[in-house]
Amino acid sequence: MTTSIVLSTGIFDLLKDHIRRRQLSKYNQEKLELELKNATQILNKEIPENVVTVNTKVRIKELESGEEFTHIILPPAKARRKHNTISILSPIGVAIVGYPQGAELKWEMEDGIKSYRIEEVTRL
Repeated sequence: MTTSIVLSTGIFDLLKDHIRRRQLSKYNQEKLELELKNATQILNKEIPENVVTVNTKVRIKELESGEEFTHIILPPAKARRKHNTISILSPIGVAIVGYPQGAELKWEMEDGIKSYRIEEVTRL
């Protein structure tokens, strides 16, 4: 079963370009290509409040460890580690973009495939 992600056309195009630049593992590339094939594209202003996109604060839980993380997702040019913000094109940004609060997903990180649940999404 595939959850259909919801993306703005701009984010959709950004992710397509990210795939073309071959910056993902084989697992993540195949997963993202499938997600994009089934994605719903809408105007940025129509994206529901509970869906991860740029300019959102997201609390996620890594399901195996139970550890929780909070990230502020920004466009690539605005993300700064020193400001505790991450790019939509960071590994976790690409993994969760388009998913609603409550969604569970798997994504390959540096230390293997991880399972996550999106606990809370807040628009900035």
